[in-house]
Amino acid sequence: MTTSRPVNSFDVLLVEDDPGDVLMTREAFADDRINGRLHVVNDGIEAMAFLRREAPFTDVPSADLVLLDLNLPRRNGIEVLAEIKADAELRRIPVVVLTTSDAAEDILRSYNLYANAYVTKSVDFDRFVDDVRFIDDFFITVVRLPRR
Repeated sequence: MTTSRPVNSFDVLLVEDDPGDVLMTREAFADDRINGRLHVVNDGIEAMAFLRREAPFTDVPSADLVLLDLNLPRRNGIEVLAEIKADAELRRIPVVVLTTSDAAEDILRSYNLYANAYVTKSVDFDRFVDDVRFIDDFFITVVRLPRR
């Protein structure tokens, strides 16, 4: 049976290597209207270790939502998305591609790998924060996710 979780237990993993985008996302989550807890990793290898709760991430909570950049060091976002969606333990976690790319091939490839949404980052701070708030509100308030 699918039931909603309490809002206070919602954990979001941001996979982002750009310090400016990390800062803007943290600013959006600092707002009282955002109810999730934000965790940040800087590359695709760290993302998979976090999601699988492997060292050094053995004590982290399970992620309820992944915000995934495509342009990452060590393992790019497309590879991470493919790995998440191929893993029976992880595939139910919604993945929102949040990237600067608006290339048609990136959008198509992401949806072909079962991304739950594709959002092109705005260069405008207020618009970027609004987009992150909308994603948060949609996946925390509107969407019903399975229990961990």
